[in-house]
Amino acid sequence: MIELSEMIRELRREFTTALSAGDGEQVRFELGPVEVEASVTVSKEASGNARLRFLVVEGGGAAKMAQAETQRITFTLQPRIANSGAAVLISGDDVADER
Repeated sequence: MIELSEMIRELRREFTTALSAGDGEQVRFELGPVEVEASVTVSKEASGNARLRFLVVEGGGAAKMAQAETQRITFTLQPRIANSGAAVLISGDDVADER
């Protein structure tokens, strides 16, 4: 399992890679709202500075967790460029037979 924050960090990294790949491209695409759905389990660390951790359950891992322990969450992200607040524009290479 991975922490929800790690999943979002990886998603941000993928968008950043796509953004960089689009530099200089004539056609770019505005990235709209991103809907994320994940099955998570909540754990509380028993340390001096107790905190809750949201752990993303992988597809097969959900069966290993008791149904009462997992939650399905959905949230929407609206990506923006940090300094300007502008919408994210992405592009990529053409792929044969792409639609």
